Amino acid sequence: MSHIEDLFQALWADYTRIAPQAPKIASLLQARGETIVNDHIALRTFAHSEVDIEVLDRAFVTAGYEASGRYDFAEKKLTACHYEHPSADMPKVFISALLLDECSPRLREIVSQLVAQIPEGAQDDWRFPVLGRPWSIDHKTYLELLQESQYAAWVAAFGFRANHFTVAVHKLKSVDSLGALNQVLLDEGFILNDQGGQIKGTPQQGLEQSSTMADKVPVEFSDGSFSIPSCYYEFAFRHKMEDDSLFNGFIAGSATHLFDSTNTQS
Repeated sequence: MSHIEDLFQALWADYTRIAPQAPKIASLLQARGETIVNDHIALRTFAHSEVDIEVLDRAFVTAGYEASGRYDFAEKKLTACHYEHPSADMPKVFISALLLDECSPRLREIVSQLVAQIPEGAQDDWRFPVLGRPWSIDHKTYLELLQESQYAAWVAAFGFRANHFTVAVHKLKSVDSLGALNQVLLDEGFILNDQGGQIKGTPQQGLEQSSTMADKVPVEFSDGSFSIPSCYYEFAFRHKMEDDSLFNGFIAGSATHLFDSTNTQS
């Protein structure tokens, strides 16, 4: 029996606790008469045998999701895969992982120490993608990771949960473009990626994306509570291709920039 609907509900509930702007934007759109459709959700992990993409995807694959695209982000030292469900009503799932073999020995050592703390059998539970942080880490180690990889620091601080949900802007009725939605959000005081809501991708490529900058929230480390960037809300406008079907994949170049929406320096 699939728990996929329960999993998505748990992911959204967890996500909105650490991304308070997301429910505010959702309420704003709903007040405009919109029914929000999720284009995709994204999860982050490490390319480690205990927690790699193939471990994190189990609950989704069991529910009928299939791998539909592979992506490499050399600059970020990341690999990723996106999954689609036979039902068009289900959101896509995008899972990325940090390539540890391309990172420093010290970073690999820290990640190994974190992964060793995961309770036995946790990966077999269908709720693993929303487990949260299953290890103890101090703020000093977080900052050490941050010097080498913002992505690694984020996963170390937040663990396993949705990094972002994504609104399917092409299914909204009150705006006819991603640029129009960006302007609505800017007018309401939300801060968008690149400080100006620059759109990643083009209609010709089939996909346009933008996002907010991540909220900063207090996170409990073993040596105290510190405010750090958490999660962002993303917006995607999919365009029709020559065969009149919507573009269903992702554009690596666009995603590379959107990863920076959790950049603490932004």
